[in-house]
Amino acid sequence: MHDDAPARLLLVEDDARLAALVAESLRRKGWQVDVVGRGDLAIDRIRTDPPDLVILDVNLPGGDGFDVCRAVRGGFPGAILMLTARDDDIDQVVGLELGADDYVAKPVAPAVLAARIRALLRRGARTAPTVVPPEAGPASGGTTARSVSAAGVTIDAAARTVRVRGEPVQLTTAEFDLMWALASSAGRIVSRDELMQSLRGLAFDGLDRSIDARVSRLRRKLRDDAEDPRIIKTVRGRGYLFASPDGPATR
Repeated sequence: MHDDAPARLLLVEDDARLAALVAESLRRKGWQVDVVGRGDLAIDRIRTDPPDLVILDVNLPGGDGFDVCRAVRGGFPGAILMLTARDDDIDQVVGLELGADDYVAKPVAPAVLAARIRALLRRGARTAPTVVPPEAGPASGGTTARSVSAAGVTIDAAARTVRVRGEPVQLTTAEFDLMWALASSAGRIVSRDELMQSLRGLAFDGLDRSIDARVSRLRRKLRDDAEDPRIIKTVRGRGYLFASPDGPATR
């Protein structure tokens, strides 16, 4: 996406009337919006002509939203916002585990949907993350460095790359932002509330499981043992702890 070009959105929704209303609302915000009504067609479109962001309904003919997310996530660097009428915690966790960046239950007010889209597009546009938790810094055990190495993992904030023992790991935008939020405070416990505030601008309500689901997915990608993690540890009742840095932070 060029700086002066409108973001390209792909709306995947099988209800033609609803799709037309949502698409028109988003176009009035200045975005370019294409619409497809089937899961299989969405997979083809995302692979051949990837948009900046996908708004993905769960209930679809030709493969549901979970199938679409599973099929494209590995090769699609853009954001995926899942949209569904089923306000179900299990659905939300499944979607996030498959790599969705956000999850909204229908009906959703147009202004709210637009705000969530803007937030995701801003994340993807960053050349380096700015989501260091508020207390992070040398005095609190955090780091202001742009690269962190710990437990065989190297995270470069400027390049937005992650390597495990030298091998690159492909992360979604949301996964990298969470990774850096934790790594930039390596050696310090980061609460779920801090993570929610820094990553999504929301207070943790005690029920939202999106952070937990994303941590679980990160551990799998980092090959971190979920039963005895060495890289991202869970501190019961307090939050998450990223392994202490291997040595002096760089850059």
